[in-house]
Amino acid sequence: MTTPSATAVVGTSAGRPQPQTTAEPQGGPFIRHAPKGRRPVYDTNATYGQYFGPPIVAAPGWYTGYKLQIVGAAGTSGGVIQSTQAGDDAPESAVSLLQVKDAWGTNLLSGPGMEMLRLVQLLSGQFGINAAGGGVRDPWNLPARTQITAATAAYTIDTYLPFEFTTSYGVIAAANAALLPSVQFTMNTVAALFGAMTGPPTTAEMVLDADFYWLPDVPADPPGIGTTCQWIFQPCNPPIPSVASQRVQLPRLGGYLTVLGLDLRDATNRRGDFWASRPGVFIDGVEQINTRLTTWQDDLAVAMGLGALINAGQTAAGTAISPRPTGILAINRKTSLAQADFGLLDTGEKFLSTNPGTQVEINGAPWATIANSPATLNAIIGQIVPSGPLVQGLPEL
Repeated sequence: MTTPSATAVVGTSAGRPQPQTTAEPQGGPFIRHAPKGRRPVYDTNATYGQYFGPPIVAAPGWYTGYKLQIVGAAGTSGGVIQSTQAGDDAPESAVSLLQVKDAWGTNLLSGPGMEMLRLVQLLSGQFGINAAGGGVRDPWNLPARTQITAATAAYTIDTYLPFEFTTSYGVIAAANAALLPSVQFTMNTVAALFGAMTGPPTTAEMVLDADFYWLPDVPADPPGIGTTCQWIFQPCNPPIPSVASQRVQLPRLGGYLTVLGLDLRDATNRRGDFWASRPGVFIDGVEQINTRLTTWQDDLAVAMGLGALINAGQTAAGTAISPRPTGILAINRKTSLAQADFGLLDTGEKFLSTNPGTQVEINGAPWATIANSPATLNAIIGQIVPSGPLVQGLPEL
């Protein structure tokens, strides 16, 4: 009897482990090779009523935006913190004017604190995604934010100053210390922000961090270098008398418009919903939109999650996921992929192409009753100024 031969077992030795960070092969989109990072810029105090604008530091890559917190210390309130000037804009009205400029002095963001610290982020999609999808679009919903109270007058503004308008598109070069953007604040006075107080604080802590894409280890550049998305705040003309039937002209622009934000205020600078029951939108004399006001508000809920209700049922009023701020409407052109605005995920196919001669008008026939008339319509508009042809599609894929 013969013993069967054993099958030989061939062992294999383990290969060398790969390094913790592996190099990507060349080719493919910029974001494959350029991870995101964050670095501190400054943490210091600003004095109410004065200019504040420390220099920005360089970073090895491209800035996508600035993370900003403004922390107001507690004081002893005299019972009035939201004065006529501040109103429901507090505490963002701690900043009376914010300007973010590129190295050549072009305004990337320019306007009052409420508009630049909350409404740009809420409307643009450059900060967060549709709240109805579980995201955070409104900076007021951030965990670190603290609303101002009459008990202490303490607050925390938590927000973001964006450059990137679709993924990796619109970023600002940050590696050259001689060619950096600037962030400039004009702080509001204590009286304008808090009203009557006893022993109020005189300074607020300003914390600025920078988000950026690291320089890639292979030749790769972000799409459309030099393209910027500029957010401007400008009053429209003419002023609006109570119950007037008239069109109001937005400032003449140019470039590609992502979102047209509309900010309606009365003669005391308080925001109010003085809209017509059926507003109209004219572009170069042609009425493009004519809709019920409530339907326009529905559109904002669908596209941006603003005012969308949860647990509404048939008889009980629901709770707004992200309430629509009083006096605010918008026309959203970042819905190329669906009915909803997905933030940085957009192809740009629906951006509104304009030139300096394009005239946009908002019609009221008539506008509503305005107790403190005349009202002023302000425009908060995201305008893309491309360095060449607009990059459309999804260049990051």
